[in-house]
Amino acid sequence: MFSGLSSPRRVVITGFGCVTPIGVGRDAFWRSLANGTSGVRRIQSFDTEKSKVRIAAEVPDFDWEAELDYQDRKHVPRTVPLALRAARDAVADSGIEPAALTPQQKHRTGVVIGTGGGGLSFTEKQFGYFFSGNERKGSIYTIPSSTHGGLSSELSMVFGLNGLSHVISTGCTSSTDAIFYAAQHIALGRQDVMLAGGVDSPIAPGILRGFEAMTVLTSAWNDEPHRASRPFSKDRSGIVLGEGSWIYVLETLESARSRNARIYAEIAGYGATCDAYHRVRLEERGEEPARAMTIALDDAGVEPASVDYVNLHGTSTLLNDRIETKAVKLALGTRASAVPMSATKSQIGHPQGAAGAAGIAAALFAFAENTIPATINLDHPDPDCDLDYVPNTPRPAEINTALCNCIGFGSKNSALVLRRI
Repeated sequence: MFSGLSSPRRVVITGFGCVTPIGVGRDAFWRSLANGTSGVRRIQSFDTEKSKVRIAAEVPDFDWEAELDYQDRKHVPRTVPLALRAARDAVADSGIEPAALTPQQKHRTGVVIGTGGGGLSFTEKQFGYFFSGNERKGSIYTIPSSTHGGLSSELSMVFGLNGLSHVISTGCTSSTDAIFYAAQHIALGRQDVMLAGGVDSPIAPGILRGFEAMTVLTSAWNDEPHRASRPFSKDRSGIVLGEGSWIYVLETLESARSRNARIYAEIAGYGATCDAYHRVRLEERGEEPARAMTIALDDAGVEPASVDYVNLHGTSTLLNDRIETKAVKLALGTRASAVPMSATKSQIGHPQGAAGAAGIAAALFAFAENTIPATINLDHPDPDCDLDYVPNTPRPAEINTALCNCIGFGSKNSALVLRRI
């Protein structure tokens, strides 16, 4: 299976694009991180009058039609234009020109996207047509466009890439797992360049009702949306749904240096575990999330003492934040209280399967700007959450090694280690 395998190649990030509730494009996203901007607002895309929850972190003022040919606009979910815009920006940022690639280079350039809900909002809309007597309004591509696996193909087709084209769907850890999966293929010499990251757009009436039924969303801040997502604050009361896409170009360190490309960071280590405990609820001890972080650090050859920053999953639920705090303490030991860490979801809500990729974007901001993004809305410290979450105000710091943590539905845990080159 691994015939011809030599030493693993080092993998780096050389391109970055995003479409987010706090800005479209890297510079706008990073500027909002630096300013502590919240992207949570009253939902505008549908009527929430009968909903308990009326807020979410939607991407405002995004011209999704501009990303698609006219004939495609009816036939794909919102995740496609979100991913296309982020991917186009990432490719341009990397300096790679897909149209100039040789056939052999296209064979060795692939796409791996992580998503939790994929096209579920699109499916919900189409079935609404079908079951209300409005079949003619529906798309003939309802089935393929509702299938998660088609998402990466949309990017492969637009860029003319013939390498592997895969979708990873592991809940909230999807994009963390996808980025590692892509990096692994490069490290093993199976692909040379990869587009990898995450996209999700779970803001739709039926999906909102489903989340309400699980009682995991906050309904306490409908009149003050910007204050709603408040990880680790004692008065936190649940998740805020978010959407967005964060896409990266990955390649070998050798290739990046030969092109004189900008290198954002090296993907140095990865770890994943499963609590094997519950569909949604976390196991109280936090041992498996801790073990995922420990595996990632070991894979990178990094001691806890060398970790400069942790990007936390930080969902704003009472259970998740408390248990993640325990897990970080188990993973980092006595070092835990000295490491600054923050939760990007305080600003962008929870973009489900794209959450891990969003956390990586925040870590790249820390590398590039020597600034740790804040955990905003941390107004009332929780005694059970007693680490340094960089509350409310970004903090200057030199970051050389970052640990990015994800905890997902189905007891899944994943972590990545990024290293400055």
